[in-house]
Amino acid sequence: MSHEIYLDNSATTRPYDEVVQYIVEVSRSYYGNPSSLHTKGIEAENLIKKARLQTANVLRADPKEIYFTSGGTESNNLAVLGYLRANPRAGKHIITSEIEHPSVLEVFKHLASEGFRVDYIPVDTRGTIKLEALRNTVDRETALMSFMLANNEVGAIQPVSEIVKIRKELCPSAVIHIDAVQAFGKLPIYPAGMNIELLSMSSHKIHGPKGIGALYVKKGVRIKPILLGGGQETALRSGTENVPGICGFGLAAETTASAMEDNLTKVSGLKEFFIGKIKENFEDAVINSSDEALPYIINVSFPNLKSEVLLHHLEQKGIFVSTGSACSSHKSSQSHVLKAMGVSAKYIDGAIRFSLSAQNTPEELDTTINSLKEIIPVISIKHRGKV
Repeated sequence: MSHEIYLDNSATTRPYDEVVQYIVEVSRSYYGNPSSLHTKGIEAENLIKKARLQTANVLRADPKEIYFTSGGTESNNLAVLGYLRANPRAGKHIITSEIEHPSVLEVFKHLASEGFRVDYIPVDTRGTIKLEALRNTVDRETALMSFMLANNEVGAIQPVSEIVKIRKELCPSAVIHIDAVQAFGKLPIYPAGMNIELLSMSSHKIHGPKGIGALYVKKGVRIKPILLGGGQETALRSGTENVPGICGFGLAAETTASAMEDNLTKVSGLKEFFIGKIKENFEDAVINSSDEALPYIINVSFPNLKSEVLLHHLEQKGIFVSTGSACSSHKSSQSHVLKAMGVSAKYIDGAIRFSLSAQNTPEELDTTINSLKEIIPVISIKHRGKV
């Protein structure tokens, strides 16, 4: 296979070389259990403290507000379930949106079966929650609201400041959880200044290792663990710490944050370039990601074809993309995000997510456009022939 063009960075990213090297070094030389009292254990514990500080610095938070988990899914579960279990008198009303990640939607579905009153806020055609609907939904019984800062399929950015204002006006005691898995390291996020109580992060979205994430918990907010055992992470997340993963996460967070502004500028240019080429060469294509969306994610619908077919044809040319979220194993149903945005079925069937990183180049996107020009006439004709 010739040079690979990786455009599935919302699913996962290629780890930085320096992160891989650091993980190997930690695995070889600092293999002690952080709970052990001897020197090897203390060395490992100190490395975790360093990574906690690195992660906290990105958020301008206190290191004591950072808890390491196995990834975004666990962080989301811990935030929602942990808060509600620790605060049973907070209320039985919880709110989220129609376009959340399954690790939030499935938790809310479970809580509904336990007697919680659940409301799902609709979104507009850009994927932005309808604030008036939220205003009409929040009441004095609202305990928690959970929203994804940047949507993983279309990149829609939610108006957190407006959500906070509505909370302050209608139910000041409610806490806000933000799923920042796609936004962390790509947008400036300072939870204390934004009045956010809970915030989820994941390492492998920012060129760090898989299997490690973190949850920000504002000082004073009570959370109950969802895993019981040895009491690690200040008794909030039991289990022997993944020291190499934590260290890799800390370094990836620091490295990504140090180049955040430059990366955002570069990727914004790549998005503009790519969308321009799409419009120039495929007049029937529909861009599902708005101009205001996170530039790292570009969702495009090509009518009269199946996105899975297009994906595999691109793969044969060494170009890797996605048909949507990669976090639902073996999913075959249509995107709930595009449905909620009002995208018609024929466009959902042909939707492809191109997700970028600062490691991508205009030349790679040019090659992708040329490949699409070769592939689409062939597979769209075959598709129409079956109708």
